[in-house]
Amino acid sequence: METDFTIADVVAAYKCGLFPMAESRDSGIFYWYDPPMRGQLPIADLHIPARLRRTALKFPFEVRIDTAFGEVIDGCAAAAKNRPETWINKGIKDLFNALHEAGYAHSLEVWKDGKLAGGLYGMALGGAFMGESMFSLARDASKIALVHLCARLWQGGFTVLDTQFVNPHLKQFGVYEAPREEYLKKLRAALNIDGDFRLAGVDERILVQNYLAQSPKNS
Repeated sequence: METDFTIADVVAAYKCGLFPMAESRDSGIFYWYDPPMRGQLPIADLHIPARLRRTALKFPFEVRIDTAFGEVIDGCAAAAKNRPETWINKGIKDLFNALHEAGYAHSLEVWKDGKLAGGLYGMALGGAFMGESMFSLARDASKIALVHLCARLWQGGFTVLDTQFVNPHLKQFGVYEAPREEYLKKLRAALNIDGDFRLAGVDERILVQNYLAQSPKNS
């Protein structure tokens, strides 16, 4: 349940495998979860459908890092046609905005014609990235965001991409479930890695081209 948390408290909770969720975006409280099975995505071996691979190589969007964190989390919290309710309430927004200011939480944004078209956000700790949520206002925007995220994590030395749960959207990318103890073992190892999320000075196009060149050629 929600109480007064410091940044150190939240970081410690994530290092123990916990994450916060509210019952609805209008709820006044949120709870901490530690499910028996955890959703995981393979960073280097992400399943990328052929059409999406072709689209990604055309670079139809501009991708930025950490330039509109508040807008991204607002987009993830908003209701959508295929997602009438979300679990991101004001408490979680405030928490993650503070984590972003402290350098732990990051956004990956997809822009089209100067407007935010989609994106995702999450927590980076060591070599682990805990994906929180994504949203899309244009075709393929969130999918392209995920490809760019995995390219960044791959280049930055990350070994864990936690999705918390498995959902139909993520199944096309090869998401799988790991038992709690297996996840915690991987997490503990990843926390000892000095992962680099920001990759200062890296060319985004070259980054994605190199990532797709090494990744499996999925159908």
